[in-house]
Order: sequence, then structure tokens, then C-alpha cells
Amino acid sequence: MFLPKKTTISLIKCDVGSLAGHHIVPQPLFRIAQTNLEKEKQTGLINSYFVFNAGDDLELLMVHEKGERHNQIHGLAWNIFKEAADKALALKLYGAGQDILKTAFSGNVCGMGPGVAEMEIDERGADPIVVFAADKTSAGSFNYPLFRIFADPMNTAGLVIDPHMLCGFKFDVVDTVENKTITLKCPEETYELLALIGTVGRYVVSRVCRADDDLVCASSSVSKLSLIAGKYVGKDDPVMIARAQHGLPAVGEILAPFMHTYFVMGWMRGSHWGPIMPVGLKDSKCTAFDGPPRIVALGFQVSDGGIASDDDGNPMIADLFDDPAFELARREAVKEGVTLRRMGEFEPARLGPEEMEYTTIQQVLEKLGKRFTPAITAQ
Repeated sequence: MFLPKKTTISLIKCDVGSLAGHHIVPQPLFRIAQTNLEKEKQTGLINSYFVFNAGDDLELLMVHEKGERHNQIHGLAWNIFKEAADKALALKLYGAGQDILKTAFSGNVCGMGPGVAEMEIDERGADPIVVFAADKTSAGSFNYPLFRIFADPMNTAGLVIDPHMLCGFKFDVVDTVENKTITLKCPEETYELLALIGTVGRYVVSRVCRADDDLVCASSSVSKLSLIAGKYVGKDDPVMIARAQHGLPAVGEILAPFMHTYFVMGWMRGSHWGPIMPVGLKDSKCTAFDGPPRIVALGFQVSDGGIASDDDGNPMIADLFDDPAFELARREAVKEGVTLRRMGEFEPARLGPEEMEYTTIQQVLEKLGKRFTPAITAQ
């Protein structure tokens, strides 16, 4: 029996080096990625690709037919990141190879530093895809929008009026501290889901599927660099893929949570709460206090195992946040960011002690440790 090939969407990111601090990916690193991906497109390893950046993270979007966690696809990404990091080192760029935490490639890049979101699908008649990439923030930053998109009828009208969505959705949640996973179904287990994923520093939504047929709907990266390295080496800067329409949330419903800002962990030195700012690619750069944290969203159509292209063979990509509809969120991010910075290094602007364990403040505490003496308390 002939089985049609499945299409795989792979979004793999890495901080390989930045111009002027933790700011933006410079063009020489883009060219390395584009040259290598074009070469592998000609060999047939991948069907199409698109290279972009989220702040100082180099993002590789690849569409192919090899499946998730395929060693050749991940090996391609790894080799690109290594070559780009070497170039960054030669140019004395900042943070060269920052996310490359291990040197020996072991079949896939999961657990090696780069962030990965992948999704293997059976193509539908029309398959709109939205990919998100964030900078200066942590792996749990997509918990809030994923809940709004797939479990909140006040955001997603389809949960009420689309008969193909009334079955609800299942959320795979990873406990990043104990390396365990659980699946919770909404709406039945909505409160249990919120009890977990509201703790964004520990519990991370890794995948969402439609409840009645397990159709994959969303996939996000869950790697926490501090837990891999055992110390602060930069923020996780997560990526996410979401499918849309035809019994799934519409593209407009997927984007609706970003019409307002919300707070995420990360920002300066990975040690602060910050308001996330949805921006177009032209504004995908981090400046004030290394931020505010930025997020970009790109939309495209999957077609015959690749990204739908124009008559010249160029992938057709929609820069979804490059739109005045998100201007209010951008203004809110600036306003709320200024408010938080007035707090300086006082909580809640700075992260709580459980998250600060993986930052450089531990070196300060070690320096002061011997100077602490028993306190005399009143009897």
C-alpha cells in the first residue's frame, strides 16, 4: 500500500554571535546560513527554507520530508551554527557561539543548546502555518498565548462556534526541572492546566493536539539553557510553530493574544521580568536594557512538502507583526518596561531567588558568604 510522504516543518535557532552586544544578527552570518541551506535544497535534503532573526538569534526555518529529529536535518543546522559561530569569533562579535553548549554532535541538537520546534504533518488542502521566534526570554513564554489560543473561548471564537473544535485540545506539558511530561485535556482539565503552566519557569507547553483525532496543532521549544549548562549562559529564546484554519484556530485567533503585551522572564542578563513586544522583522533587534523582549511571527502556506513560492521560486512569507494592529502592544511594552525599570534591582522587576540561582548573582553571594554571621534575635 502506498503511503504519501509526510511534511516536516523544522524551526531551529541558535545565538551564534551578535553585532553591538546582544542586539542583532549581522549579515555575514545570514549569508553562511543561506548558502548552506541553498546547497542542501539543491541536493534534495530540504525542499525549502527561510532564514531570519529574532534579535541576536539566527533562525533556520526548513521544510522537508525527513521527519522530526532527523540526524541529517539537525546535523545541517548544527554545522551552520558552528560555521557561523567561527565567523562571529573571527569578527570578534559579541557572544560568539553562546548557545553551542556541547561540541560533539550526537544525532540531533536537542539538549545541546539550540532551540527546536518541529512538526510532522499530513498536508491538508490548504495548510496555513505561523511560526514565532522570541528573544530575551525563556522557554515558558509561550504558555500564556498557547492557553489563550487553544483553551480560551474569549480569545478563540472557534472554540464556541466551530463544530470541529468543540472536542477541545490536549496540552503536553514538560516539567523542565524533573524532566517529566504530562498531557492535560481542555476544557475538562483547564484548571489543572493553569495550575501548572502559570509557573512559567518550570512547566512548559511542548505540544498541542486536537483532542478527538490527535491532529498536531502546535509545537514549541522547551530547552532551558541554564539547566543544560548548570549556570547562566543566556536566555532560552524559544520558538514555536502553529497550524491554522479548517477545524483549528484561525490565523487571526492565533495572533490575537499579542494585541496586548504580557510579562516574560529574561530581559537584561536573563534576570528580570519584561514586557514582550511583537515586532516586524525590521524591528527585530533588542536595544533598551537589552530589550524589551521581542517576538516575531511569520506566516506561510505549506505546499507539496515545501513553502509555497512565487513564480520566481522565492518562498512567500508574511511578516505578520509588521502591522499597525499591534501598535498598542508595542506602546504598552515601552510603557510597562519603563515602569519596571523604575524598580531597578528590586523585586518584582528582578526575578525571584529560584530563577536567580542560574545567574551571575551566585558569584556575588559566594563572595559575601563568609562575611555572614549569626543574627541575634529577640527572645
